[in-house]
Amino acid sequence: MTLAVRVPEELSARLPAEQRGPGLDRDAVRLLVSRGTAVSHHSFGELPTLLRAGDLLVVNTSPTLAAAVDGRIGHARVVVHFSTRGDDGRWAVELRDPDGRGTTRARAGGPAGTEVRLPGGGRLVLEEAVSERLWWARVCGGEVPGLLREHGRPIRYSYTERDQPLSVYQTVFALPSPDGSGSAEMPSAARPFTARLVAELVSRGVQFAPVTLHTGVASAEAHEPPYPERFSVPEASARLINAVRAGDGRVVAVGTTAVRAVESAAGADGIVRAREGWTDLVVTPESGVRVVDGLLTGLHEPEASHLLMLEAVAGRAAIDRGYEEALRRLYLWHEFGDVHLLLPDKDSHAEHCSSNCQ
Repeated sequence: MTLAVRVPEELSARLPAEQRGPGLDRDAVRLLVSRGTAVSHHSFGELPTLLRAGDLLVVNTSPTLAAAVDGRIGHARVVVHFSTRGDDGRWAVELRDPDGRGTTRARAGGPAGTEVRLPGGGRLVLEEAVSERLWWARVCGGEVPGLLREHGRPIRYSYTERDQPLSVYQTVFALPSPDGSGSAEMPSAARPFTARLVAELVSRGVQFAPVTLHTGVASAEAHEPPYPERFSVPEASARLINAVRAGDGRVVAVGTTAVRAVESAAGADGIVRAREGWTDLVVTPESGVRVVDGLLTGLHEPEASHLLMLEAVAGRAAIDRGYEEALRRLYLWHEFGDVHLLLPDKDSHAEHCSSNCQ
């Protein structure tokens, strides 16, 4: 899906909300709400009034990694983006060139056998191509979690103003992973949540179902679809999702990563079962969604594959209308930007499924 719009450069959020003025917190962003093609405008702090008792928010607990590490190939400087930890201990990595402004630009991958010298005396060896830009690689002379803790920094893109500490990229739902895995890029739809806002939602009868999906690095240039990623839907969350779907509540995913995880754990019967492993699911309007009624998400570039998922949840007309309004009202894009809540314009699960699951 490609939207017939261009996002002006000035609409890129360059700083986190809490750094844009005194007294601001993470929730000081705008919230665009789409119910079908009906659009309304809110602050994110109004979210508790837009949901209702019995609704369920599915949240991704994956922590964000300090996934960017400087290295050298011969005398040339490179930046290694550690993307995904494999079951065999290797990591999918992307090599990029520093651009002299604190960010990076694309670099041709490979070939196999390429060695990258890392801080602390370790080295990384490219072994096998995952895609045109990503390679499975093995680190010799150290463990990756320790390397990232000591020498890593969050991946930063050129539209941001400056480097930020890792804490800026952690959501309130993030939990440490026992094997050091995490997300190369923040599950950013959850970033505006604060502990205070979560407490208010709970007090109003909104429930939370934690899932995990460790997201890899997106292509800043090609907007390619995601490759297989590790996920987990625990038994308690699966039971809660099924109970809400059997009642009058709505299942609202917080972020496209949460959609990918929960839909990967759903059977053809629409029942969610505890599951963990790897998912290569790409949600499209043709595949539809079986579980999710609504979605809270950031604003995506017009070419991004994520937009296919949004269309699967809400329909093309709703996405076109929402993005038209977001541009007209000067909403901010990207991980520090404003957010978009897609809710069904009809509450019936049967009606929702008939329009999305055929």
